[in-house]
Amino acid sequence: MKRAVLVLLLALVLVPLGVSGASVALSERPHWSVASTDSLSLAPDPATTHEAVIQVYAARLWGWRGALAVHSWIAVKPEGAAQFQRFEIVRWSQPNLRRRLGQPDTRWAGNPPELLLDKRGPEAARLIPAILASIAQYPYAENYVTWPGPNSNSFIAHIGRSVPELGLQLPPTAIGKDYITDGALIGPAPSGQGVQLSLFGLAGLAIAPKEGLELHLLGLTLGIDPLRPAVKLPGLGRIGMAPAVTNLKN
Repeated sequence: MKRAVLVLLLALVLVPLGVSGASVALSERPHWSVASTDSLSLAPDPATTHEAVIQVYAARLWGWRGALAVHSWIAVKPEGAAQFQRFEIVRWSQPNLRRRLGQPDTRWAGNPPELLLDKRGPEAARLIPAILASIAQYPYAENYVTWPGPNSNSFIAHIGRSVPELGLQLPPTAIGKDYITDGALIGPAPSGQGVQLSLFGLAGLAIAPKEGLELHLLGLTLGIDPLRPAVKLPGLGRIGMAPAVTNLKN
């Protein structure tokens, strides 16, 4: 029985990784240094959008790492502001915490971003100060560890835990999201809800309304979401009903 469970577990990890890796290997993509960084027009135009806006994005990494993981970032536009502020942790930036002005919905290393969260209106205006405070309190602004964290996904998960009203749901391919940045072994899941056990992002589990039931092994996620039926597999990510993009309009 134990052997069968181990074989099943290995198959659930290795087969999806193999499929995802083959997809990346067979695709033709330009080097990240010359890849497109065009906007995909997923964000509203600040010139015609007076209301406050919060958006969170994720896009696949370049090269073989894209078979495993995504890079995530957050953008905010206070009410009446003329530009978005985009915040993310970048490995080659000094400090690693980078703030940029401009469109938040650009390609990452040529890969299209996925919109994970879109809040607008009075609730967004209320939450932006809490988000900015959480960013200011992030303890690893000058530290980046690709695996198991803290990295770009650890940063966005930190915001999600600090501001649970966001209801943020990171994809299972956001490796580093399970690194709890205050050093605790137990805390809320990245959505700010439920409970998560994590051994510095290397192993653990999470049970939460947004995340469902997740098992974490070496930064990889296996899980099920019973509320919006789906399975979560390493490399392939979520298969099934897509998560709701939170509160498109308030």
